Amino acid sequence: MKKIVLGIVGLACSALILTGCGSSDKKEAGDDWQKIKDKGEILIGVDDTFVPMGFRDEDNNLVGFDIELAQAVGEELGVETEFVPIDWSMKEAELENGTIDLIWNGYTVTEERKQKVLFTNYYLVNDQVLVSLKESNINSFKDMKDKEVGAQEGSSGQNSFENSPELMKDFVQNNEPVLYPTFTDAFMDLESKRIDGLIIDKVFAEYYISHQAEKDIFAIAPSEYEQENFAIGCRKDATATVAKINEALKAVYDNGKAKEISEKWFGEDRLLPQE
Repeated sequence: MKKIVLGIVGLACSALILTGCGSSDKKEAGDDWQKIKDKGEILIGVDDTFVPMGFRDEDNNLVGFDIELAQAVGEELGVETEFVPIDWSMKEAELENGTIDLIWNGYTVTEERKQKVLFTNYYLVNDQVLVSLKESNINSFKDMKDKEVGAQEGSSGQNSFENSPELMKDFVQNNEPVLYPTFTDAFMDLESKRIDGLIIDKVFAEYYISHQAEKDIFAIAPSEYEQENFAIGCRKDATATVAKINEALKAVYDNGKAKEISEKWFGEDRLLPQE
């Protein structure tokens, strides 16, 4: 009997120890936002060459639509916004290892990315277009048959190219794009005729071309890929942070600040209504 009693007591103690460990390891809801609030700043990963969303001006300052929108959201939330230039192809890894709290720089929502990050509400619509030199007479995706196409590594353009092979991948030269670290590098090769076309975000293409001295040398073929949505990417467990950002996005939309930022960078209000 004594052995039985001792055994029961031992099991009870073990259960208490395990329960204690479980409660101490368990992350409480809202911890992700509380940590950001406690440190007073939110770290945002950006590609600092992506015009007009986030890029360096002539004085090397970070400017752009997403930069100003993030700052407006940060003000609404009462935290500082700290921008961290990152290798865009490593953005999800940087988010996961805690180098950054958010990916916010023309970040397209895809099914593949949904497996890695938790997205906020959509705030902007985008297309992947095909840019070429006018003299090449490339007016559609089919005109890229046996030609060389470029894309930014890790971009949604590369993703669209891979996931809808019948639209371009099956018939371009080598059935693969030439990958570049930035769109600026890709444009240099396009102008030098080392590639024939470039799959690129419409927002980047329109802004970049409009600011070139020889803007008339470029042609933009309409997208044949599905329309995309931009959103902000958070870690998968950062539910409280996503909720807070969604609230702040709606606030800056409702008070007209987001519209003001959009008109500054796009010449019109392109923002999606926030529910």
